[in-house]
Amino acid sequence: MTSVKASELKLIAGGSLAGLFKALGPQFEKASGHTLSIHFDSTPNIISRINAGTAFDVVVVPADVFKDASAKRHLADPVVDIARVGFGLIVRDGAPKPDLSTTDAFKKALLAASSVASTPESAAGAYIAKVYQRLGIAKEMKAKTRAQAMPTLIAPAVAKGEADLGIFLTNVFNAPGVALAGLFPADLQQELIFPAAVATGAKEAAAAKALIDFLKTPAAVAAIKAAGMTPA
Repeated sequence: MTSVKASELKLIAGGSLAGLFKALGPQFEKASGHTLSIHFDSTPNIISRINAGTAFDVVVVPADVFKDASAKRHLADPVVDIARVGFGLIVRDGAPKPDLSTTDAFKKALLAASSVASTPESAAGAYIAKVYQRLGIAKEMKAKTRAQAMPTLIAPAVAKGEADLGIFLTNVFNAPGVALAGLFPADLQQELIFPAAVATGAKEAAAAKALIDFLKTPAAVAAIKAAGMTPA
């Protein structure tokens, strides 16, 4: 991948993709000659940022961003799915892992925990809230949730003992000091998809398209898998 003119590319990305772009960002910069300026954020904040008229060239964000009609007007077709990932729970390294094999066991594990780290103000957090409602434990879980500003802070909170469990997308759990307790039971599991799109007002549209193309290369697919996600 080469570029006639190197550009600074403004990317808005989902907060849970920070680990992925830590690996992929330098690869793309080396291959393309472009530089990446990345703003990671939660879904509500991304929508607000886009609708406020913030300048950007490309997004790789939860699919929920595209469901906002106003934000969608700032995003050009085609919309390209990049990766998807499911939900799970973590415990501190060495701590007993709860039984999550059935919906009843999953519910009991959540109720038994004194505290649970998560990022409620996000697309993934919104789905987790629906799961709590479905299980009839929304009030109890609200009281014991230790809200983290960014998904990447969930694992450190569990590792430091600030929460018994962490609950979120499994790709953010690739961190020291924690262990995956398990995935959501099949009847509660749902994968979150992360599409990419060029901004309708992109100043660096060609570079933005080059990034999306790069995210479909074998090297990027390998990094997506290594980050605990499934290439879309």
